[in-house]
Amino acid sequence: MTGFFWRWLFAFVLLAATYNPTEFNYVRWVLDHGAANLSIAVLVGLLMTVGYIIYLRATLRSIGPFGMLLVLALVGAILWVLYDLGIVDLDNPGFNTWLGLIALSIVLGVGLSWSHVRRYLSGQADMDDVDE
Repeated sequence: MTGFFWRWLFAFVLLAATYNPTEFNYVRWVLDHGAANLSIAVLVGLLMTVGYIIYLRATLRSIGPFGMLLVLALVGAILWVLYDLGIVDLDNPGFNTWLGLIALSIVLGVGLSWSHVRRYLSGQADMDDVDE
């Protein structure tokens, strides 16, 4: 479970560092100061792109597009229940953005962790895990 937490946390940090409703994010920084710091903006953008490629490739290989939609639908249904119970209020756009970041990071965290979960539940290794 701690492995999933760290994978999810890194996905959340990657997404939130790219964009969030505060002024402290990569998109806002590049729009405001990117021209003056172009080399840093390009370097950070490339590092973030590497992170996205790792997460998206692993997620697409492990659960695929349908699995991504299924996990996102499950998170959406949980949010719907929380809204119906009055636990979550969806009137604040900034809060909704944070909820979206959490939902997307859960999808990426599940995608990166799915091989470990499947191996634990079924006892079967993936073809990539078998030694030659």
